[in-house]
Amino acid sequence: VPIAELYVLIQIGQAIGVLPTIALLILDSVLGAALMRAQGRAAWMRFNRALAEGRVPGREVMDGALVIVGEPLLLTPGFLSDILGLILLLPPTRAIVRTVIVRRFGPRIAAGAASGAQARMGRLFTFEAGGRARGPAARRPPGFDDDVVEGTASDVPPPRRELP
Repeated sequence: VPIAELYVLIQIGQAIGVLPTIALLILDSVLGAALMRAQGRAAWMRFNRALAEGRVPGREVMDGALVIVGEPLLLTPGFLSDILGLILLLPPTRAIVRTVIVRRFGPRIAAGAASGAQARMGRLFTFEAGGRARGPAARRPPGFDDDVVEGTASDVPPPRRELP
């Protein structure tokens, strides 16, 4: 990545000159800092609003994480990292990245969270998944709704601990 950044900087410097390239990097940093501040604040407000409404802030947490990853990319000198940082900070492109990440890693994250919850909670919860078909139809069955999770819950008394 540093070699690619240097190559792009040299190419742009040769095309427009050294001083305009440096000015462009400085302007990019100033505008990036303002965008980081605004998007970080907006993500935090959406997170708090979701909590106040009693919703699980899944999308808001993902947006916050993408903003946190995008911030240092904008602070790193170079045009390639700035482009990636802008992709993660601008709401329309961040939504696309979020969708790709959730589709690609969502099942793994859910399975990891379920197994982690079972391990930490003493197997109070059981999670069952159907067959593992592949392809677009397997990812979104007919009537699928992102906000609905079907499952079964049962009360299990916590284990009693005897005092020594």
